[in-house]
Amino acid sequence: MARSKEFDPESALEKALELFWERGYEATSMADLVAHLGIARASIYGTFGGKRELYLKALELYLARHDVVAPLSQPGPALPALRAFLDSYVAECLADEARRGCMVVNTAIEFASRDPDVSRKVAASWTELETVMAATLVRARAQGEIPADKDPHALARFLLVLLQGLRVLGRADPDPRRLRDAVNQAMTAVQI
Repeated sequence: MARSKEFDPESALEKALELFWERGYEATSMADLVAHLGIARASIYGTFGGKRELYLKALELYLARHDVVAPLSQPGPALPALRAFLDSYVAECLADEARRGCMVVNTAIEFASRDPDVSRKVAASWTELETVMAATLVRARAQGEIPADKDPHALARFLLVLLQGLRVLGRADPDPRRLRDAVNQAMTAVQI
């Protein structure tokens, strides 16, 4: 007869996410995970696989919690929604007292291209963000909020790079003026 789990896997995954987000993959050892999750190493392996698999599951949990579609898919004027979305990134950066940053950006920096599975998850996240922003900008152009000659897809790529840069600066040096000025300039570039 199989033994029932003596811990809640969802709670353990939540704790793993917090630890990986705070420290990163390389700086988190299995011993750290055992201590932080409060479960045996064998239970971690039996439930999640190894450290890498647990990291991937934690990254998936992080991604599931960060919905980029809803804030930009509301009916009505597109540019105010886009502005609020960009401002929310600045607000998150400024509120991040622990300077954990964005787990997706942290993952991209830490793993670069050395792990194809991780790279695919990061790329998929960025593609989703770019696609949603492009759709918002297509709507803005159709509604006359931006000039007809603007390329929504090129602008979305520009904004994707801006947002990831905000995340990096927000972690390293969250100067509110620098972050807000970047968003102001981006919005100007979108509308001219």
